[in-house]
Amino acid sequence: MLHQAFTHEARLYSVEQIREIENRALAAHQGDMSLMQKAGLATAELAMKIGADKHAPVLILAGPGNNGGDAYEAGYQLSKLGCKVVFVICGKIENYSRDAQAALQRARAAGLEFAELDELLNAPQQRWSLIIDGLFGIGLKRSPEAGIARLIEFVNQLSIEKSIPVLAIDVPSGLNADTGQATSQDSAVIQASHTISFIANKSGLHTGSGKDYAGQVSISTLDIAEDFFPECHSYLNQRTSLFPLLKPRKQNSHKGSFGDIVVLGGAKGMAGAAILAARAAQFAGAGRIYCSMLAGAPAYDSLHPEIMFRKVGEISLPGTTVVIGPGLGTSNLAHALLSKAILTAQALVIDADALNLIAVDSKLRVLLHNRNTPCIITPHPLEAARLLNQSAADIQNNRLLAARELARQFNAVAILKGSGSIICDPDGKLFINTTGNPALASGGTGDVLAGVAGALLAQLGNSMDAARMAAWVHGHAADELVMRGLGPIGLSASELLPEIRLHINKLAYHSKTDGRL
Repeated sequence: MLHQAFTHEARLYSVEQIREIENRALAAHQGDMSLMQKAGLATAELAMKIGADKHAPVLILAGPGNNGGDAYEAGYQLSKLGCKVVFVICGKIENYSRDAQAALQRARAAGLEFAELDELLNAPQQRWSLIIDGLFGIGLKRSPEAGIARLIEFVNQLSIEKSIPVLAIDVPSGLNADTGQATSQDSAVIQASHTISFIANKSGLHTGSGKDYAGQVSISTLDIAEDFFPECHSYLNQRTSLFPLLKPRKQNSHKGSFGDIVVLGGAKGMAGAAILAARAAQFAGAGRIYCSMLAGAPAYDSLHPEIMFRKVGEISLPGTTVVIGPGLGTSNLAHALLSKAILTAQALVIDADALNLIAVDSKLRVLLHNRNTPCIITPHPLEAARLLNQSAADIQNNRLLAARELARQFNAVAILKGSGSIICDPDGKLFINTTGNPALASGGTGDVLAGVAGALLAQLGNSMDAARMAAWVHGHAADELVMRGLGPIGLSASELLPEIRLHINKLAYHSKTDGRL
């Protein structure tokens, strides 16, 4: 089963599911340590690895719920390792659960130091080796109150000014663990350098604003048995899960073995978009690439003469994988081409203006929904908003729900682009992409993704497999270039192409052991 093929780190669960897992585990509890004690120990162990030391104290913010109890347990364990710990209690003690009360008593019995919130905010700044955020966990439904919001802003500023690592317990306080957005538009959120998440991984740590707030994410299952975890339908899109998808090429191959790509787009003033998509398809391994542009086809691409240009209407679409939308425009001719592509293409990638045409035409929507051959749609949040008749803010406020609705309504695999791009099929199976960075926030990178998706769809024949691999290599190419100092500022879409080719080959030939592709 797919569920068993992925590690606990790669499986994503909702807050509701995690509550159910926790309740079942608590009801069947066996052993000497409670789940809260295990959480505190796991937090302390990670804290020692990322910055806690014996030369400067650790500041621990303890909130009003079980997250606060985890924080007390973590501080208690750190003290046993020789660290000086200072707690700030940010909640009413009488409201704590029995386990949280016990954790607080252990910390007090050990003689650990407690400070008042006002004392922390108004006293001369102490040098801390680490700050642990135990304010709020996955249950937070509203914005932190004014005093706590001020504390969060204080911690964020202090960590930046003094380069102090911040370790969030379970989820950065103020972040919705399901959606990856702040609990409200103006809500303060802890800016963590590291997050240790308990029981299972959470979607909100990996998409939307979650990637900015969570930092490096670690998972501790708290030794909960596998039997307590339900079937999973959401996963991280990681490199190792892509290895089986693309096979090494046989010696007895020819250009017809790897698919014909037709790029339809390039209206007046937007020819570059279609050319970028066609070049991307070339670098991603398509056998033959045809490019048909509404503005009039050039004789050839001087940089990549392998691409064959044709006038609109001169290319037969049956038997081909069509990438439609890059620079397409919204003219009557564009509409006619899109209708024809939906009806006749063997496989289809729909991007950019083609999505905008579908958003305003119910007949196109019906045609697309009724297709029974492979199709990928690649909207960014504003295009998704048009398709679902929502605002872009609505899309971002629940990216997982939006991706599932896109895939369901249009009977296609949807790549909802953005930080932590979401890949979803019509049945609701979902992946959050783990690669990419702000270098991709520039013109043309979406055209490149569409071309790569088309080439991989032609080679793999499976929409979900092609979309997952395309999103991963597209983001990973940007990550590798940024690591080499080529961005993120000023990285161009064209620069991604050789890097994409390199990593597609690495995925296909990963089993080689002699160091050569």
